[in-house]
Amino acid sequence: MRLTDIRIKSLKVPETGQKTYFDDSLRGFGVRVSQGGAKSFVVMYGKKRQLKTLGRYPDLSLAEARKQAKRIQVEEFDFVPDLFRREPVPFEVARDRYLTDCKTRSKERTYLGYHRLLNRHFSFDQNLDALTRAHVMAAVDKLATTPSEQQHAFVALRAMMNWCVKRGFIDVSPVPPLTIRTNTRSNVLSDEDLATVYQRALEVGYPYGSIVQLLVLTGQRRGEIAALRRSWIEDDLIVFPMGFTKNKREHRVPLSPLAQSALASLPDFGDAFFPARGSEDRPFNGWGKSKERFDEPIAVKPYTLHDLRRTFSSNLARLSTPIHITEKLLNHVSGTLSGVAAIYNRYSYLPEMRDAVRQHDEHLLKLIGSC
Repeated sequence: MRLTDIRIKSLKVPETGQKTYFDDSLRGFGVRVSQGGAKSFVVMYGKKRQLKTLGRYPDLSLAEARKQAKRIQVEEFDFVPDLFRREPVPFEVARDRYLTDCKTRSKERTYLGYHRLLNRHFSFDQNLDALTRAHVMAAVDKLATTPSEQQHAFVALRAMMNWCVKRGFIDVSPVPPLTIRTNTRSNVLSDEDLATVYQRALEVGYPYGSIVQLLVLTGQRRGEIAALRRSWIEDDLIVFPMGFTKNKREHRVPLSPLAQSALASLPDFGDAFFPARGSEDRPFNGWGKSKERFDEPIAVKPYTLHDLRRTFSSNLARLSTPIHITEKLLNHVSGTLSGVAAIYNRYSYLPEMRDAVRQHDEHLLKLIGSC
């Protein structure tokens, strides 16, 4: 039957136990009537066909109970296709449910990245069933001027839509089965641009300017510097703990005199050098707007923060630093010291690494003095 207020009021009271009357207009939703005459709204959901009580009639209206039932059937991940007729799922509801699930299954860095990308770049008014490939690609095409961001956003949306298919929200993903290809980055900052960026970093200061300064001086990844902690500093070394770095190995990198001075000048807010605003546990993450403000007054060729790492490596080569020393500084494990060579060569190369970063300091100071 289709439940209405009149029909609910006229439902027969069972002589013993309870009896549930399901609504034809919303599968799994119904009214349970007890032998005492009490009537309560219920909704059935999930692979195990769980029954949830929503509230007692007439304290809870039929319209509100039906709305709650729809929401529960959307929010509970596991639909039973042969039991329910699928209700339309708004894109924003699906996005929130996906991110909630992603937070429990993925690394924090992955979750935070997907959360930023999906909320910043994708806001569709349509239900998932009405979302087309044209809608998706129109949003993706808006990011064409930032190829790396476009690629990451595309991957995040594709992952979300594949998840929606598995959960039964939609039958087919509207995200095309292709990869947006970006040119391999090969940008190395010129001496003049590097000096300009470094001087701008000194001018901007904490936190973003200090991060850029350390990226120039150490050649480490931006996430590694942003997450840097005082407890990871041992004398003139940064000791990135096992499991933190990209290759999951402990990484010891010597700090040059300029880098040591930069760290010593930072304000002390606890163990983390660069905590996120309002949080001691999460590292700095305001990359986009900070870089825009940072670059606005300077005239340099477009660059990314990762280009600073590549420039660090290239300048070490100019200074005749052996490639295996550069790879040790960058924590590369797929180069000259990999495989069998890495197993048998346990020498740390710390003296050679210290010499390399000291020479890099001298090179940088010469660039600044000549510009």
